[in-house]
Amino acid sequence: MAIAYFYFHAELNYFLPRHHQQVRISHFFEEKASIKDMIESLGVPHPEVDFINVNGEYVNFYYIVSDGDTINVYPISARGSIIPSISVRPEPLSIIRFVLDIHLGKLATSLRLLGFDTLYRNDYEDEKLAQISSSQARILLTRDKGLLMRSLVTHGYYVRNTNPQQQIIEVLQRFDLFKLISPFKRCLRCNGLLEPVDKQSIVDKIPENVRSQIDEFRRCQDCDRIYWKGSHYERLQQFIDGVLNSQKGE
Repeated sequence: MAIAYFYFHAELNYFLPRHHQQVRISHFFEEKASIKDMIESLGVPHPEVDFINVNGEYVNFYYIVSDGDTINVYPISARGSIIPSISVRPEPLSIIRFVLDIHLGKLATSLRLLGFDTLYRNDYEDEKLAQISSSQARILLTRDKGLLMRSLVTHGYYVRNTNPQQQIIEVLQRFDLFKLISPFKRCLRCNGLLEPVDKQSIVDKIPENVRSQIDEFRRCQDCDRIYWKGSHYERLQQFIDGVLNSQKGE
């Protein structure tokens, strides 16, 4: 039986059982396998890995692990102190778009509120989510490690926080999105883009009390839902201000 020694750095320890965290892991194996498969067998999804060092040399996911290998696995956060010659992380997407799993409905709404193209349905199955992520070049956000390990998924992230208000901050920080925030441009229900609409053309679709108080309206290009600055607007604006202030540490 062969043995390889793994050490997972920084936040990758989040995915490991307590007795494997921050220690060298002795991993025994009989059949040869790619380093990607071994890393995931230990619990770390491949989209969370940035670079891998084996016996002092950087390798890609196709490297076949040998008996006696010493393997260091690093997350993206390690880039500040190490510049690897090979990275297993794919090139960043030119357009930031998301698809979210069933566990992240509130996060999906928050991302749409901030203007980010975000697909979400509570009936998407794992295979469908992986296909969408791959075919549409969308970042898959999930609370399911198994989903993130699917081979189709190249751009993905496991959301650590369970609190929706903390989740949105986490995602914005992870993908450096604060400068891309553009509130109130997407439909919170379906993700469609909003466009200005003449009040007279929708007068029969808005409540009577709104007609006399509000003159500016926007309509979703996809589902025709009507939006205006009602009592809910101040609450949403407070949420947005809180998100922006979090970047400043306030």
